Amino acid sequence: MTNGRLKMSELQAVLFDLDGTLLDTAPDFATALNRLLVARNKQPLQLTNVRQLVSNGSAGIIEFAFKLPREHTEFEPLRQELLTYYLDTLADQTCLFPGMNEVLTRLAENAIPWGIVTNKPELYTLEILKRLPLTPPPETVICPDHVSRTKPDPEPILLACSELKAKPENCIYVGDHLRDIQAGLNAGTTTIAALYGYLSHEDQPDSWGAHYQVAHASEINDIIF
Repeated sequence: MTNGRLKMSELQAVLFDLDGTLLDTAPDFATALNRLLVARNKQPLQLTNVRQLVSNGSAGIIEFAFKLPREHTEFEPLRQELLTYYLDTLADQTCLFPGMNEVLTRLAENAIPWGIVTNKPELYTLEILKRLPLTPPPETVICPDHVSRTKPDPEPILLACSELKAKPENCIYVGDHLRDIQAGLNAGTTTIAALYGYLSHEDQPDSWGAHYQVAHASEINDIIF
């Protein structure tokens, strides 16, 4: 390690956040949310608006779309209804971000395992991977269901490293949110901030402390190889 950065010759694994980093899931979230809004006689939202909400999860989406505090009695029923709509459509338009397929291919060619560490519940994560099989497939998938503490806590990343039999200091974690970078740093991995992901206007990735930033997924290959 030099200045906290991994020597790529020592790389043992690459881990990715899911929404906004590995996969562009926003279009299917937008479909589900707009179905819910229309059912509640509200105006649908543009995809560009929904894209900035996805990293905040279903709770953040409901909070923004319905202007309700999380303790409101209608909040949780609305969130559950959103998730029901989402489960029906969660892989209709979801796809790898441009350039990500080439990243996964290069990792496979160099026998470098990869995995997913996400705050998305297992039900939705595994269903997406079932409907949208990736080649090569991830060798570990860590969801909130598998840990007691979620990102920005390092526990999920450390569990993924353990499953891959890799040392955290010899791994890379890629994410598009401050909590992703915090989790990676807390775990001792090299971190890459995915600026192509679901950043909001308020986000300041330059202050996150990531070792690297990429504006396009293809730039990950430039860092590793």
